[in-house]
Amino acid sequence: MSTLALSTRRVTGLSRTNALLMMRNRLTLTYAVVMPLLPLLLLFNGERGDVDAGAAAISTGLLMALMFPIYYNLLSMFVTRRDELVLKRLRTGEVTDRDLVVSMAAPGVAITVVVTVLTIVVAMVTGLPFPLNPVLLLVSVLIGCLAFVALALWTASWTRTAEAAQLTSLPVVLIATLGLFGPFFPESAQRWVSLLPSAAVDDLVRITWFGRPGELGSSEQFGFLTTWGEALPALGVLVAWTVLSVWLAKRSMHWEPRS
Repeated sequence: MSTLALSTRRVTGLSRTNALLMMRNRLTLTYAVVMPLLPLLLLFNGERGDVDAGAAAISTGLLMALMFPIYYNLLSMFVTRRDELVLKRLRTGEVTDRDLVVSMAAPGVAITVVVTVLTIVVAMVTGLPFPLNPVLLLVSVLIGCLAFVALALWTASWTRTAEAAQLTSLPVVLIATLGLFGPFFPESAQRWVSLLPSAAVDDLVRITWFGRPGELGSSEQFGFLTTWGEALPALGVLVAWTVLSVWLAKRSMHWEPRS
């Protein structure tokens, strides 16, 4: 059997175990599934078909799907298993570092994809259109998943205990939410706020779903083909955060408790 096949079997088995453990933890499951769907309730209260309100609710929901089932869940899982020497024991066998990271991140990524699909359904029920470019929307979500996986691993490198993750995650949580309020910042600050991953997620939702630029109240409408070019700057921001976080995590990540 090839090395790739063996690695795939290991990742599949570990991912299934991680998903089962997540489902058994009701608090973790609630945060992972329920929290990202809560912002969608705003779609039922606002004016039917309101693009700006719909984009804000959808962006918030998708961002929470990246934050809870992926970022915070992976951060807590990694730190807990590192402190319990689970990761150290697994690495003494055939399991590679890549197998471990992929299998721990997989359940959260799957939940985020499911939440994205549910978001489309809820949005259409409330009178919003089907995404203009669903393929690009999915690509954006997957790149966002990679970015927040990398951010979780980086945060884990300077998080000593699972309890401390509540504090060490705060800077990333701030970064992950501040960009949603970009239009309300002074014009001189908006340029810098637009470089945050949350601002990129919001721009990508507006472009791929509604064919609109990031500015609130804009009536400009993009076509399907135009969305690919318009999305490049926001996609570039997410890719840059992913590369930076991976580089930082590789430099500082450790697989067992520090003495």
